[in-house]
Amino acid sequence: MDEAAYRQALTTSTLRYCPFEKTILTNGAACSKAERHNIAEREIIACNDAEAHQRCIGLRDLLRHNFTFALGKLHIDGPLPHAQEMRMQCGGLKGLQFELNGGEEVFDIAALVVMAQQKYGELDDFPYSQMVRLANTLYKAR
Repeated sequence: MDEAAYRQALTTSTLRYCPFEKTILTNGAACSKAERHNIAEREIIACNDAEAHQRCIGLRDLLRHNFTFALGKLHIDGPLPHAQEMRMQCGGLKGLQFELNGGEEVFDIAALVVMAQQKYGELDDFPYSQMVRLANTLYKAR
């Protein structure tokens, strides 16, 4: 199926598109709120919880902002190349997991974000500098 048909099918869907879809599809992390769907011969990840979806969008946006220097960019306006997106998503989540409990594996993104909010407060208060630093050592491209 062509890209235009896929985009059309995706935009007419009522699914909440997961901001960490690439990470989940590549088994870099899992999430209890993730649902797999097939649209136009492709597999997508949707979120089944509106509140978790909003938290994850906020976290992804803050990761993008905080990873700009590490990715060698002044700012990120559009989509990142796949490898950089994976480094930001997987590395950022693994860095947050490590900061919380010393582990690397992210078994539930939604629960991780809630635990981090309980410890640090708002999404803006997460330890992004440590997360970015840890991302370089914890995330290994496959």
